[in-house]
Amino acid sequence: MGKKGSMPIFRTVDDYIASQSKEAQLILQELRSIIKEAVPEVVEIPNYKVPSFTLIPGTRPQQQIMIVAYEKYVSFYPFQATIDHFADELKSFELGKGTVKFPFNKPLPQELIKRMVKYRKRNFM
Repeated sequence: MGKKGSMPIFRTVDDYIASQSKEAQLILQELRSIIKEAVPEVVEIPNYKVPSFTLIPGTRPQQQIMIVAYEKYVSFYPFQATIDHFADELKSFELGKGTVKFPFNKPLPQELIKRMVKYRKRNFM
């Protein structure tokens, strides 16, 4: 994001994505598509001021995943248990607490992300 001051509240996921850099927009849109392909019934909501995806409609935030743009990467938040489950496959990525950081200059691991999203849905009902 790289912007100073408090983060604005976005009414929609589209509004959030449109407010980001062109590089970030491309990754965010691709991640969004991958998430929707993995779980077609996903519901998009702006939550915690960032794009969130409810994998099981009507559930608490614990059943959500989020995506957030930063200056040089996009963070994908499938939560820590998912990160732990896929730890071997995520060794080449920078990780944070419950997040995988995808730099703008590398292709997204689409199949891995799909498996992570499906795993999250199956294991956190």
